[in-house]
Amino acid sequence: MIGAGTSAELAATEFLDHESVEVREFTEKAIGKCADDPRERAAALYLAVRDGVRYEVYGADLSRTGLRASSVLAAGSGMCLHKSVLYAAALRAAGVPSRLVLTDVRNHLASDRLRALVGGDVFRFHCLTKVGLDGGWVTATPVFNKTLCRLYGITPLDFDGTADSMHHPYDLRGKRHMEFLHTHGDFADLPYRLVIDGLRAAHPALFATPDRFADGSLVVDATPATPAPQERSR
Repeated sequence: MIGAGTSAELAATEFLDHESVEVREFTEKAIGKCADDPRERAAALYLAVRDGVRYEVYGADLSRTGLRASSVLAAGSGMCLHKSVLYAAALRAAGVPSRLVLTDVRNHLASDRLRALVGGDVFRFHCLTKVGLDGGWVTATPVFNKTLCRLYGITPLDFDGTADSMHHPYDLRGKRHMEFLHTHGDFADLPYRLVIDGLRAAHPALFATPDRFADGSLVVDATPATPAPQERSR
């Protein structure tokens, strides 16, 4: 038995377009020689999405096209919505059932600029992935890549297919990192209107256009500015 999913949790959808050439090739390359073990497939795909696709909130394309798994691969970057959609699609391409989970979280490590654009430290519609394995479901978060975790002092999340992999409540210095506040539900495909209308209502300043976030860089936000050289004394 692979998982607890039905045909809906294995189907290709508008956003989880796992029948596309891009998603198929990505999946085949990631799973390599572990094709016979569903748990190993899920773990290999998790790492491929976590570290192979750069995490970035700024400039995120939230159009219907931009949120398709194949488009995320073409862009090479995305936020939690994009990366979870890609992971869910790749799982289905590998024959492992998947669903998307939408939550609200409080993030204590947001930069000052991102906090100002968001309007505080509560982020709406944070996205995770449910993975169908061994007749049940486990939750995985293939979002923050290793480089970003190092810059923000967070331990990268691993996933072996046996237990939930969600954000640690504390960072490496023991400070609060992320709290889960509310779960909107889990879905066989991305509920586009629910997510986009909810994000626009909750975080209007984050949008540069109706379907794209403001430009910027999480790496730049996390990197201390270099002091200007002092004038040479005369």
